[in-house]
Amino acid sequence: MNRDELDGKANQLKGKIKQAAGDLTDDAKLHDEGVADEAAGTVQEGFGRGKRKIGEAIEDIGQKIKR
Repeated sequence: MNRDELDGKANQLKGKIKQAAGDLTDDAKLHDEGVADEAAGTVQEGFGRGKRKIGEAIEDIGQKIKR
């Protein structure tokens, strides 16, 4: 797991917490911020996962070339 994946998961959690706090306090703005944070975290985690997969593929190619 790389930094983008970890940060993405953290943003998703932060978003869920904001949504819950917004729901508890009837603060629609806070809830909406939470939705946006969660969505941004999902995108960031996906980007990180993609980067990791590409890196793994490059390492696999390098290993095959060495053989």
